[in-house]
Order: sequence, then C-alpha cells, then structure tokens
Amino acid sequence: MCDARSVESPAISPVFVGRADEFTALSAALARATATGEPQFVLVGGEAGVGKTRLLEEFAAHACDQGAHTAVGGCLELGADGLPFAPFATALRALHRAVGDELTEAVAGREAELARLLPDLGAAAPGAHDQDGRARLFELTARLLERLTRERTVVLVIEDLHWSDRSTRELLGYLVRSVQSARLVVLATYRSDDVHRRHPLRPFLAELDRLRTVRRLELERLTPQEVREQFAGIRGVADPDRATVADIYARSEGNPFFVEELTLSCDGACGLSESLRDLLMVRVEGLPDAAQRVVRIAARNARVEHGLLQTVAGLSEDELIEGLRGAVGGNVLVPLEEGGAWGGAAYRFRHALLREAVLDDLLPGERTRLSRRYAEALEAEPSLVRPEERAARLASYWYHARDAAKALPAVLDAIADTRERHAYAEQTELLERAMELWDEVPEELRRTLPPLGSLESYPPCGCRIGAELELHFLDLLAEASVASRLDGQRDRGLGFVKKGLKLIDRMPGGDAMRAAWFWMERSRLVTGLGRGDGWAELARAMELIEGEKPSPVHADVLSHVAAWHMLHTQSEDTVPLATRAVEMARQVGADEVELHAGITLATLRSRTGETDAWISEMYRLRELALRIGAPRTVLRVLINLPDALLKMGLAREAVDEGLAGIEELRARGLHDGAAFCAANVVEALIALGEFDRAQVLLDTWRPSAVGSGTQTSLALHAAELALLRGDLDAVPALIDAARTHLGRNDRLPQWAIPLAVVEMGYAAARARYADALAVLEGMLEQLPLPGQDAYVWMLLAHGAGLAAELRDPSGVEGLVARLEATAAGLAERPTAPLDLVLRAQVARARGAFDPVALEAAAEAFGRLGYPHAVARLALARADALLAGGGSRTEAGELLAGAWDAAGRMGAVPLREEIGRLAGRARIPVGADSASDAESEDPVEAFGLTARERDVLRLVSAGRTNRQIAEELFISPKTASVHVSNLMAKLGVSGRGEAAALAHRMRLFEAV
Repeated sequence: MCDARSVESPAISPVFVGRADEFTALSAALARATATGEPQFVLVGGEAGVGKTRLLEEFAAHACDQGAHTAVGGCLELGADGLPFAPFATALRALHRAVGDELTEAVAGREAELARLLPDLGAAAPGAHDQDGRARLFELTARLLERLTRERTVVLVIEDLHWSDRSTRELLGYLVRSVQSARLVVLATYRSDDVHRRHPLRPFLAELDRLRTVRRLELERLTPQEVREQFAGIRGVADPDRATVADIYARSEGNPFFVEELTLSCDGACGLSESLRDLLMVRVEGLPDAAQRVVRIAARNARVEHGLLQTVAGLSEDELIEGLRGAVGGNVLVPLEEGGAWGGAAYRFRHALLREAVLDDLLPGERTRLSRRYAEALEAEPSLVRPEERAARLASYWYHARDAAKALPAVLDAIADTRERHAYAEQTELLERAMELWDEVPEELRRTLPPLGSLESYPPCGCRIGAELELHFLDLLAEASVASRLDGQRDRGLGFVKKGLKLIDRMPGGDAMRAAWFWMERSRLVTGLGRGDGWAELARAMELIEGEKPSPVHADVLSHVAAWHMLHTQSEDTVPLATRAVEMARQVGADEVELHAGITLATLRSRTGETDAWISEMYRLRELALRIGAPRTVLRVLINLPDALLKMGLAREAVDEGLAGIEELRARGLHDGAAFCAANVVEALIALGEFDRAQVLLDTWRPSAVGSGTQTSLALHAAELALLRGDLDAVPALIDAARTHLGRNDRLPQWAIPLAVVEMGYAAARARYADALAVLEGMLEQLPLPGQDAYVWMLLAHGAGLAAELRDPSGVEGLVARLEATAAGLAERPTAPLDLVLRAQVARARGAFDPVALEAAAEAFGRLGYPHAVARLALARADALLAGGGSRTEAGELLAGAWDAAGRMGAVPLREEIGRLAGRARIPVGADSASDAESEDPVEAFGLTARERDVLRLVSAGRTNRQIAEELFISPKTASVHVSNLMAKLGVSGRGEAAALAHRMRLFEAV
C-alpha cells in the first residue's frame, strides 16, 4: 500500500507531457535510495502552474509501482504564524495509515515526545519548550525514518515550501544533514515566483544548495510541441489546429496550468475564463497604488523600455522608480537589462496572461487613450525603442488608438519591415489590419499611398497620380495570399485569392493579368492543400494570358505550366515550354521568374545525361536565388538540389547541401519548406544506412510540416524507415497518413511509386504476397509515365525483387516478362544500378542465378555508399550460392559482412533474414549470432506442432486438404483444422500466402 493519492492534482490533461529529464532524475534518485540505502534529497522549484504537482503525482505512482511507500504533506498558506511542522504531521499520519503497527512499534517508548509531530500517538509530553527538547524531537524523527526504511523505501514529499514555517524548514534541514543511511527519498517543492528577495525561504535554499547531498530541479515551461501534445490530449484530437495551438502557446507561454485553462475555454475564441482572470488579478490588486498605476500603463506592451514608460506615464524619476520597485517586488514585472539608446533598461510582465488580465481590466477608453500616448511619444522621440521594432510598435499603437489615417501608413511601413525579416505570420496579420483600415481612410489619402510592389511577377496597378502609382486593395489581397502560403497557412491564403478574383470579376472590363496571377496563386495553394493537382487553375491562367504581350505574369504562367508538365505528363513540348518561359522572363526583366523557369529547364536537361553540366547549373541557380532573396525561388532551389543530387547517386553531397538548405530556409522563416528539405535529407540518410540520424531529423521537423506535400514526404519516409528497422506495426498508419495528406494528388509519381514500394515491402514482410502483387499490378496499370523514368525504375526493381521472393517461376513468368518489357521501353537509364538489380532479380525469379549482375549491382551500390542495398544483394548472392551448390566459404563471407552491416544500421528484418539463412546453412555470422543462427528448425519460431509442420510442407507443395488427409492418414476435416491453425500461427490469410512464406524462408529446402 502507498499514499500516492495524496499527491493527485485535479489534472485535466489525460497525458503527462514533457518533464522526461526531471522524471528520469527522480526515478534515478528512487533507484539509488532503494539499491544503496543512501538517502536522496531533491528540491523541485518552478512558477505557479508549471506542473510541479503533476510531476510528483506521476512519480508517486511510479514509486508505488516499485513497492515504495509515499507520504505527502503540504505547507499551509499561513507563514510564520501558522502551524509548526504541519507538512511533517500530515506525512507521518499518512505513513501511519500505510504501515500501521510497524510505526507504532518503531516509536515505542517515545510516543509522548513524537506526539508533537504526530498527535495520533497520544498526548504530547509536558516539558520545557527549549532548544534541547527541539533537538531531541528532530533526532527522534530522523531515527524513526531510518527504522521505517529498513525494509522498504519511503518517499516523503513536502509541498509548497514557500509557505513553510520556520520550524518546518529547520526540521527539513536537520534531516538533510543527519540522516545517513536510509532508503529514503525526500522531495520538497516550492514556487520560485513567490520567493522574492526578502522571502525567508531564499537563505534556506541557498544553504541547502551548498550541500552535495541535495539536488535542485527547476521546471521550465513547456515547448511549443509539448503544448501541442497537451492541447491534443485535453481535446482528444490527433491533429489539433496549428493556429489555435500557436495562439495558446503564445498566450500561455508554455505554462501547463494556463494551457489547460485556455484549452478548456477555447470554444471558437480562446479567452480568459473568469476564474483564471480573478486568479491573475489577485497579485496585481495586492500592489501599492503607485505600483498598480505603473503596471496598468506598462500593460500596453509585452516589453516596455524605461524611457518610454517614463515619458508616457508623465512621472518623475523617483515616482517611477517607486512604482516599479513595488511591481518588481510583487513579481508582476520583471526587469530586463538592455543596452542601447532607449535607456539601457526595460520591463516585461512575469507572464503574458498576467498582462492580458491587466489589459482586460482597463476601460475601453483607457486603452485607446493609452495607445495614443504611446504613439505620440514614439513619434516625438523614435530612439526610445529599438530601430528594428519601431515600425511595428508605431503601427500597433496607432491601430489601437483607432486613428485610421495615422494607422494605415504606419501599418504599411510595418508590412515592408516584416517582409524584409521573413516574418510571414506577422506580415499576414498586418495585411489583414491594413484591409480592415482601408475603408476608414479617406480616398484622397489612400491615393497617395505608394504601391507595395514586392511580389514576383505581380502586375503594377497602372492607376497613376502624377508619376506615382496608387496602392490598390487588390495588392493587399495578393500580398496576403503569398505571405499566408509562405507561412504554411494555405487555407487562409486561398480565402484571400477568392476575394481577389471576386473583386476582379466585378471590375468594369476586368483585369486579365491580375486575374491570371490570382489563378496561378490559386493553383499553388490548391496543390499544397492536396485538393487537386492545380491544372484546372493553371489552364484558366493560360486562357487569360493568351494573345497578351510579354509580361512577368505571362512568363510566370508559362514557367508554372512547364513545371507542372515535368511532374505529371512530361512530353516533347515540355522543354520548349520551359525554354520559352526563360526567354520571356529575361526579355521583360523578371529575374525571379527566369530563375524559376531555369530550375525547371535544368532539371529537364539533366535527364539527357549531362550530369556535370547540370550540377554546375543548379549550383549557379542556387547562388542567384540566394542573392535575389525571393522566397519562392529560394524555397524551390534549396529543396530540389538535394533531391536531384540523390537521384544522381550523390547521397553524401545531398545530405550536406540539404542540411545547409534547412538552416537557410529556417532563417528565412520558411519552416514548412525547411521540413520538406528535411524529408529529402532523410531519404538520402536512409540510402546511406544512417537510420538513427534519419529518425532524429524526422522527429525534429514533423511538427513544422503543414503543406500537403511536406506532410506526405515525411510520413512516407517515416514508413520506409519503420519498415527497414522492423517496426512493422507502425507502417500502416504512416502509409495511411501519407495518402491522407496527399489527397487528390495521389497519382503524382514522386509520391505514388515510393508509397507503392513501401506497401509492397510491408505486405511481403507480413507474408501477404497477394496484397503485395496487387499493389504492384495497380502501379503497372498506370504506366507509361512520361518523364518519370527514375521512379519507374524504382518500381520495376522492387517488383522483380518481390517476384524473386515468391520462388515460383511458373506463377510469376507473366509478371517478370512484363517488367522486362517495361524496362526495355524506358529511354532514361537509372543513375543508381537499378537496371542491374532488375536483371539479377528477374533471373532469381526464374530460378536461375546471374552472378555477374548481382556482383556488378553490389559493387555499384558500394561505390554510392548504400550499405543496405549492398547487404541485401550479399544475402541474395549467398542464397544463390548455397542453393546452387556454390562455395560455402564465399557465401559465409557474404553473410558475415551483411550481418555486420545490418547490425550497424539497425536493419532488424534484414539481419533476421541473414540469421535464418546462416542458421540453416550452419554458417556462423557473428559472435552474438548464436541465438539467431543455431535454431535447428526455423519452423519452431512460429510454434507449429509436428503435425502442423507436416501439413505446411504439403500445403507448400500445393496439396489440397483431401490429398493432405490421404498422405497423412487423417480425415479431410482434421486436415482442414490443421491448415486453419497453422495459417493463424503464421499470420497469413490463405494457403497461397502460407506456401509463399514457406518458400521465401526456405523452410523445407536443404541448404
């Protein structure tokens, strides 16, 4: 029995999020105390709501599972005037309930003295309350804990040490110093934000910090990913809305209690609940009046500079310092030391929600007037804030002052600033704010605003006032659609595009160039959302530009159409189309469009075999894109470069360039693009056999993926990695996730074929060969795929490998012939030696052995640095040698090398196959391989009886139930029962799969 219930909090989140390091530290302390009898003392600090109690709850449950007794006592919020020793009394009472007579025996003869801590023992002994009596009480408590921990581990928890009385602190300090040998873990928690400079706990903590026997843990706030997990757990959803979670993280700043409160009140809009608001305002309302005034003025900012605060407050230096001292001492404001012309010091609220509560408490007129005072102060003295913050701060102040004529120009300045800093989310918010203000600003003022003019190929308005271009509302919509897309908010961007197209439709005479641009943008968004392939939208854009003179929009549409054809239905017209796009973009001076079309053209020309020239061209285009800095082209070239290098067999270079690309995209705020680039690097790492590195990269970037293609790529490679590592249970869900993200783009070869290959591999691993063949047949039906030879070669090589595994020459001849015929019709030869793999596997499928092709393929993959492919080919060569009576020595060398390589990679299924073949051949493959290779009968691994083994042998030979019954002298009904039982044990769904599994594993073949 243990008292874990006493530490339970009214936790809302059903999942325990984060705190892995802290939980590990506490578990290690428990293990040390149990194993060595050395007492452990741990202090756990953190702000209110950060999850101290939840951590202790989880740890207490773990301690109970380990057989420890857990007793908890909490300090009361009474301070020095409260009950002395209250937490120890509560904890000892809990121990008394848990161990009963054992504690009674342990205190025998000392009941009256220990009754001061545990009144349940009876009346306390009368006597002088002097230092000697207190010392004796402390010593008796220490000895009691030592006695109780002789046979078991005890976890003693003291909660809320910041409310502790002096006696409690002194007793705790005595136990830390005097208990030397006990299976005891003492945990004490405290709120770090309540321990102000003169708090009596501060010197006590400092004293304990000097003791080597005490460990101190400080709980940090949750990370964005952990907040996402907590939100998902509370709401019971697998894939929570990204924007909602981001909002909750920003407002809660990762405090778990605030995350819970906001999540529960997040119904349409995530507001502060009354209970949370009241809780937050208690601290503010307890401040002196001067401090409350400063806090209310500071609430207009997340961080406010000292000089700006003084200017707006209109206070003398002494008055301001007095108010700040009270606010800082009350843990409402936190001082920040900052250098610079803005005063060298600044202040922020201890928590964002505390500031939000103060703002909510202001009257509407107060907030408006306060915003105007800040705006006027900053306009009068711009140096009061950092230069990089000036535009955004001024825009915010004027906006909240509700002065549209002042706010709109300021917001436009801030938009330009955020765009330069790649802050696309903030840029989108500002653009929406500009659109909101648009109709509130007089037309004559709007006509003087300069154009934004930052979008690739977007046409200028054409409305002139003198020599100046007028800003058009459509420009705001166009900028907002691009900023939303770059931020990964494609649904939001699609909304802006739809509004733009509706406005153009209502314009007298329309605007063909702008409409074509918006349709092109719509194509990008629809594709990114997985709601179509984008062709209908591009076709509409092509109609609109037909007959128009050359322009950036015209060239951009041609470039996008060429890129679309390259991915979907490449034909002889694709290269001329891309060439025309490059030439037109150069003609009209559209540098970014020229680069975009140039990437497409270089990729198309690379397929003619001019590898070196193409690599040089891609690197040149990358440098130009980075120099221009246009997001779309930077995104595309940095993603395409590692992918292209991998397709040419340069996996190591692909990893290096891909990692550099990830950092570049991250720095530019293109997080979804960085995640897509990471998927390409993962693919290269898998080829290089670096499975652990690949997994880390997947885990790191999966939360940043929002685009359909990005999520598909990450899920696809996660499924491939799980299959190679033997985590078969995870594969189906990952395949389903990839297909779900892909949506209506599921026939795009760059995803459809690799997904089919993974599905085939999974089905074969489960011995579901009929399913694997069905997937292969389904993909073959979609051929030919012009311009997609690299992916088709991948499909053919894996299809031939599947046919070879079946070991059924007569049954797969038609399939094998079809694979050969398809390969013969491909114009492009593969960079990787897939043609050699195809040739060798076709031979194996026909029951033959092509040692030249197998060896040549292995050598080629070895030069590329692909260890998994090399090891699998070594297994195939050894299998063929042993089956054909070849050299056992050579087969042994191949198996030993493959065994070691598979172990280094963590390729569990491959190693198991190697072990099974080596076991049947009695070939040792490693010092740790005895258990894998020594099995005299591989059928035993499936738990088959001797009779079921006989039945499986006959099923593999193609016998019917009646024939099995006749041969084994049993009834047909009994034979049917045996067949059903063995199929269940093998995990197959039919006789064909059972026979295929037996053949694949060569269960009944001599080696």
